[in-house]
Amino acid sequence: VFSEELHASLYFVNASLQEVVFASTTGTLVPCPAAGIPPVTLRWYLATGEEIYDVPGIRHVHPNGTLQIFPFPPSSFNNLIHDNTYYCTAENPSGKIRSQDVHIKAGEYLLREPYTVRVEDQKAMRGNVAVFKCIIPSSVEAYITVVSWEKDTVSLVS
Repeated sequence: VFSEELHASLYFVNASLQEVVFASTTGTLVPCPAAGIPPVTLRWYLATGEEIYDVPGIRHVHPNGTLQIFPFPPSSFNNLIHDNTYYCTAENPSGKIRSQDVHIKAGEYLLREPYTVRVEDQKAMRGNVAVFKCIIPSSVEAYITVVSWEKDTVSLVS
């Protein structure tokens, strides 16, 4: 005999996911950031509100709600799939919630043009401090992180 009251809930597991940049050579897996009790039905949509559908070998929504974008050759790039904004919903008897938008994009299409990172020229008198700045082209700035500085291939430590 079941005598306990049914407790239903919906909640976000990771509400901070806003952007996923992936390599076309690896593809990506994006979990729906929502869950609930009893188990939820998870669906993915384009930002336009159109429910997405499986495209064999290109895009698939797994039963656990994970959106998979498969690896693809550059000739198969498609803005609708490989550089678009998605969101997911979770639904159960307690209601329905919508995640925030998640921009999913194949990163190398932003980086396919050659670029050069350089150090800004500075002048300082001997014995004084000089501040150097790493100049990164704005087209790739969001995807490049300076991890170290070197002089004549020797790492500089602060």
